Amino acid sequence: MSINPIDIDNYPAILQDKAQEVASIFKDLTLPAPTIFPSQAVHYRLRAEFRLWHDNAEAYYAMFDPAEPKTPVRIDKFPTASKTIDDLMPLLLNKINSQTVLSKRLFQVEFLSTLSGDMLVSLIYHRRLDEEWEAVARTLASELNIQIIGRSKKQKLVLDRDYVVENLPVDGETFIYKQYEGGFTQPNGILNATMISWAKEQVKEKLDRDLLELYCGNGNFTIPLSKQFRKVLATEISKTSVKAAHENFALNKVSNIEVLRMSSEELTSALNKERSFRRLEHVDLDSYNIDTVLVDPPRAGLDHNTRELISSFENIVYISCNPETLHRDLQILTKTHAADAFALFDQFPYTHHMECGVFLKRRVQP
Repeated sequence: MSINPIDIDNYPAILQDKAQEVASIFKDLTLPAPTIFPSQAVHYRLRAEFRLWHDNAEAYYAMFDPAEPKTPVRIDKFPTASKTIDDLMPLLLNKINSQTVLSKRLFQVEFLSTLSGDMLVSLIYHRRLDEEWEAVARTLASELNIQIIGRSKKQKLVLDRDYVVENLPVDGETFIYKQYEGGFTQPNGILNATMISWAKEQVKEKLDRDLLELYCGNGNFTIPLSKQFRKVLATEISKTSVKAAHENFALNKVSNIEVLRMSSEELTSALNKERSFRRLEHVDLDSYNIDTVLVDPPRAGLDHNTRELISSFENIVYISCNPETLHRDLQILTKTHAADAFALFDQFPYTHHMECGVFLKRRVQP
């Protein structure tokens, strides 16, 4: 038994079929023909996680087929993962199997890598970790040139740092991002750079105008787009992501971004002057001249009030991980805006998931 083996040779045909299926969701709307951005056919995922299954004296990586959730499937190679992860997996496993202090009650291994080669491994245990484990794990980290975190219930041991540093090339520039363990990052690095480039192309340069970004994460889109606007006002609710965003602004020497730890619903209330927030005491909302908004919401899409808010702006860049909720939101947004560009980004090859991008411009009123 295997877990969804990938068919590299047929990837172009698989992508074409998936793109047609996703595009058909929007057939009742007047959208441009989608531009399709393929992934690499192999070694595209920058993060992966596995159960560690113990069989007598040997442990191995395992995943589970949803049809047989109690039967482990041994994973020796994982070509969907980045080359860095795929190459590291057997080396790490050999070390774990050769050291009881590393393997004892270890039940999960998580990998976080970058296009630029940084690597963080989280080893997760059903036992409390002690000084002996830490000493052996430090030697392991040095031998394999990786970062290691040890976790167990109510315990987190960071040997050096709990993040990787990505150097992401976009349109001839390199942007630097700290990506924290447990924080959200785009899993397909090359497609992520492509999405950022596509978004930049839509909004052009508007140095006399400002950008509003909802759900900004660690500043993934925010930092490259900030160079095309006078100021950026951004929101994010994850404490880890806000911390990373501030650090990433500094790393990239960007000073025209204000990121607020608040939900899009809360900011909507503030912009509509329905509520005041202490978190906004240092921010003069009236000083912003916003004509463009970028949204990259979770799978649930936008709530009613946020749809109402963004429909008041001239330009909307909508990045979506869920075509169904994007379709629902576009049914409303296209009443006031016309779709100028439509893109499909195959972040997750060989699956039914597809990332979408739509650029909307306000309709000219008769």
